[in-house]
Amino acid sequence: MSSTRFLTGITTSGTPHLGNYVGSIRPSVRHSLNPGVESFYFLADYHALIKIDDPARIQRSTLEIAASWLAAGLDPERVIFYRQSDVPEIPELTWFLTCVIGKGVLNRAHAYKAAVDKNTAAGLDPDSDVSAGLFMYPVLMGADILMFNAHKVPVGRDQIQHIEMARDMAHSFNYRYGEHFVPPEAEIEESVATLPGLDGRKMSKSYDNTIPLFATREQLKKLIAGIVTDSSAPGEPKTVEGSALFQIYQAFASSEETEALRKAYADGIAWGDAKQLVFERIDREIGPMREAYEALMKDPAKIEAILLAGAVKARQLATPFMGRLRQAVGLRDLRAQVTDAKAKTAKAAKPVFKQYRESDGKFYFKLVDADGQLLLQSTGFDSPKDAGQTIRLLQTQGGAALAGLADRLQAAEGIQADDIGAALQLFADAD
Repeated sequence: MSSTRFLTGITTSGTPHLGNYVGSIRPSVRHSLNPGVESFYFLADYHALIKIDDPARIQRSTLEIAASWLAAGLDPERVIFYRQSDVPEIPELTWFLTCVIGKGVLNRAHAYKAAVDKNTAAGLDPDSDVSAGLFMYPVLMGADILMFNAHKVPVGRDQIQHIEMARDMAHSFNYRYGEHFVPPEAEIEESVATLPGLDGRKMSKSYDNTIPLFATREQLKKLIAGIVTDSSAPGEPKTVEGSALFQIYQAFASSEETEALRKAYADGIAWGDAKQLVFERIDREIGPMREAYEALMKDPAKIEAILLAGAVKARQLATPFMGRLRQAVGLRDLRAQVTDAKAKTAKAAKPVFKQYRESDGKFYFKLVDADGQLLLQSTGFDSPKDAGQTIRLLQTQGGAALAGLADRLQAAEGIQADDIGAALQLFADAD
């Protein structure tokens, strides 16, 4: 793939808020306009089922989030814009990935651990009221990403773990069945990675501390006025550290505007004046989009047609790819077994790199020949990406790369450098 694939989704669990806008909607619309970028945007309604059991709320949220994205400038002709549940290949891929990811990895997922810790602190069974959906959430997210082999996935810092898990799934599947998935990378806008809400905690529908993205001008002003601040009086210097008001402003303002408010804090600006400044800055950006949003909300048939058209485009990629994955794992036409046997024999003549993770948390690889004999063993790498890059270096440069990697590699007992070089040459010949 020559272009960079960029993918992001929003869970349809409630009304979109300013945190969704600065953390996902705005940066994704900007990315969609860049040349050389293939963009995928989806409404994560399967994910909503994990936390919401109100069907009407999920339907309403789907409409609101789609309208918000479109009102913010997303062009469905330039991108692939779809509803998650309209692509049946995604849940099928979820099962494939379930079969290659270790339960121990999922045990460490933040959301699951938080639920277990909460139950333990309350003296309850650790898994009380924890659904299998919550436990498997990272696998469904991995399928969302790997279905389209996205290179970049914008997330907040609290979501980086899910991208790392998706990378683990990609490596685990590739190790077993050949190179099919591109390990994704997280992309974060540092200044808006996590937007605080009215009470200073992360802006989240779960905390009921959000500012709706398309609240009316009057509602927006009232909500901003309610943002929690300290008791500093007018004229007293104020700190920007930990100030939810300042962080929200920073997410919308230019660097010059941000520095001006930082100075105003130091000079003792009154909280009322600061909140008015924040309100005006946000409304200046959001206000022009309100009319488009309201028109879209009144025309759900238009949005439904856009999403269904997007699903057709998504499935033009997903359906053939899923066919290749089914073939890879052995869900095959029985008439093809003779041809497959020939392919297996040809593949067996080539050495194989096997990448894996040990209990120390580090990533290793080894090179074995066609008979399974160990040729080369690596030391531990901190990330699968580093291990993968070293493998690729050996595959492309062959024996010439060995000297520069002497501190990371060890030949098996009785194996000479020439033997390893000859084995690596087979990769170059295959290319």
